[in-house]
Amino acid sequence: MANPNIVNVSDIRGKTAVLAVTTSATAIVTNSAASGKVFKINSLYVANIDGTSAQEVTVDLFRSSTAYPIASTVSVPADATLIVIDKNSNVYLEEGDALRLTAGANGDLMATVSYEEIN
Repeated sequence: MANPNIVNVSDIRGKTAVLAVTTSATAIVTNSAASGKVFKINSLYVANIDGTSAQEVTVDLFRSSTAYPIASTVSVPADATLIVIDKNSNVYLEEGDALRLTAGANGDLMATVSYEEIN
């Protein structure tokens, strides 16, 4: 698993990904096993679009077939947004890593992630 030196990089690309969060753990960002890159996660927002009910979300860093929780069954109030990752809590995805989300129920949560692809 390569881990590029982020002090001496040749390319940084800003990216945004979105996901309708379901009850199955689903990756919003995946750094493939042989990419030669590192992904810097700058922010992750989870919005509850249900107007009446709170909904739970779990966010994990998935590495080597193991899920490492970043947020575990955190309640997102109705019509509210949860900031899971921000500029003060960056997460780096090395080769083979994925950032995944799981909802307590389908249809209520939408996620947006801003990240940098560095090589």
